[in-house]
Amino acid sequence: MIENQSLDFVKQLFFLMHDYHLGYIYKGIFTQDVTDTILSLTENKLEKQEESSKTKKRVYNILVEALQNVTRHQASDVEIDPQHDSLFLIQKMNNRYVITTGNIAQTKNIPYLQSLIDKINTLNKDELKEYYKTVLEEGSISDKGGAGLGLIDMARKAGNKLIYKFVPLSGDLSYFYLCTVPIVEEDVQGQNIGISEFHFVEKIHAILNKENLSIINNGPFNQESLLTLLNSLEGQMTGSISHKKKVFYIVVEMLQNIIKHGYIPQEGYDKDVIPGIFLLGFNKNYYRILTGNFIENEQLITLKKKIDKVNALTKEEIDDFYNDSLFNFEGANSKKTGLGMIDIRLKSGFPVQYDILPINNQYSFLSLQSLIAVE
Repeated sequence: MIENQSLDFVKQLFFLMHDYHLGYIYKGIFTQDVTDTILSLTENKLEKQEESSKTKKRVYNILVEALQNVTRHQASDVEIDPQHDSLFLIQKMNNRYVITTGNIAQTKNIPYLQSLIDKINTLNKDELKEYYKTVLEEGSISDKGGAGLGLIDMARKAGNKLIYKFVPLSGDLSYFYLCTVPIVEEDVQGQNIGISEFHFVEKIHAILNKENLSIINNGPFNQESLLTLLNSLEGQMTGSISHKKKVFYIVVEMLQNIIKHGYIPQEGYDKDVIPGIFLLGFNKNYYRILTGNFIENEQLITLKKKIDKVNALTKEEIDDFYNDSLFNFEGANSKKTGLGMIDIRLKSGFPVQYDILPINNQYSFLSLQSLIAVE
């Protein structure tokens, strides 16, 4: 029997992502499938934002270079210590896209990396071009194939300074955070975020490590983004095809719950986009599928009663309850919600856990968690 776990981190991450305008976070091993997913999700968000072709091209190019850099230098011992996983975040603040990556670095290499980035940050566009040629010709930059070239190229394509921070870990390792803010309008060149603003990245990173979370997405939750999300999940999972289908089904049900029953507050949120958050975590025993969203208190009362009832039933009783609900055409407004929760309970084999944060007399914030045993 698995004890209920605190879900406070769901709302904590939701509000952090909203306050700092974060769209997507990934922590884990960066494979080609993962990088393709990140590029696809970002491209989708750029389209939704109706950005100019210039902005889309510059952000996309920086993104490609940043992901290549992380992939090239990610730790090789993540199976031993998942806290050594690499990290990716993207946000849009004050009409600027901010791309942040993180990966393990050997502490002995920090002085070299610091001096390299500091030098890069002193060079203008033409000087960066010449420095890139010089480094390329000398060919002695890195034992992993050109970290220096990658950093120089990121600065060239961004048109802005690179921001970095090293955080000491145990032993001879440190964590290397790198932030790039592509310039999309020439008149804002030089505007950048400071190192002090890494504190929220470190805070989020600490939560991801503590809760064994890998993927966080705050929408928009539509058919296109859902398919991309499912593709990204496939690369993270082990087990049979039937097991993966079970995970996918629960993910879809929980995201549909946001789409169908999520509430949009009148202030501070886009009136055309339902605010919500999706999280995937896992350890050696089970996957954690989590969602969070605002919900009207009137709907919440009905949903809470339904979840409590489903959680209290045995498997045989759940089967009977499902059939009764399927052919009960009274109360049509709550029927699909009830069936979805019953399905989640049936397919996961664990109770559906929830946490409620009252906001005011009209709505609350609802966090849901479903567990699935790892095959």
